[in-house]
Amino acid sequence: MTTQFTPIDMKTWQRRDYFYYFTKMMPTGFNVNVDVDITKTYHAVKDGGYHFFAAYLFLATKVISQHPEFMIVSQNDQLGYLDHLIPSYSLFHEDDKSISGMWTEYTDDFKVFHTAYQADVETYQHQHGAVVKPNQPQNAYMINMMPWLHFNSYTPLTFNGLPNYLPTIEAGQYQEKDGRFTMPVSFTIHHAVADGYHVSSFFKDFQAALNHPEEWLEI
Repeated sequence: MTTQFTPIDMKTWQRRDYFYYFTKMMPTGFNVNVDVDITKTYHAVKDGGYHFFAAYLFLATKVISQHPEFMIVSQNDQLGYLDHLIPSYSLFHEDDKSISGMWTEYTDDFKVFHTAYQADVETYQHQHGAVVKPNQPQNAYMINMMPWLHFNSYTPLTFNGLPNYLPTIEAGQYQEKDGRFTMPVSFTIHHAVADGYHVSSFFKDFQAALNHPEEWLEI
């Protein structure tokens, strides 16, 4: 699926002053960690024979695509909106405990996405290296999971100074208590494009999607 880029008119953009402030005067990003309830989605995908990780990738990407502020990029020094994002994630190799970067094209049909995800894993699971699936599109954002660790804080750090306004999402090990499953999710974003309200809206919509798997998965 080809992504569309819509330039932002900096003269009329409502967030112009905030963008300048958080990129030039006080460059800032921030991170929020929230425990989400995955009970209904966990049971729905397991009962349907699907991979939970694929459902996590699908739902996060689906919700992000409903929030334009999380789809802002810079192309040739021109700021603009993408019309959709695709998940860029890591494949874990059991043999040497290494990871390899890959991506899967997004579609708003979960079953189609799940099939594409499975095909990518089967194709690249035995290939080692930092990046194994080539030609990653520019509309890919980073999303991963650490299934070995339940954390209450996770903050990715970048050191290259390159402008990146897309979110980074990381989930941790889920836990079960009294029949409910919860999973920590970390959301990191550049303050130039989003505030706490926007991230709160993401988690509200993400939780709603997790609570209603019947809306995106035929049960």
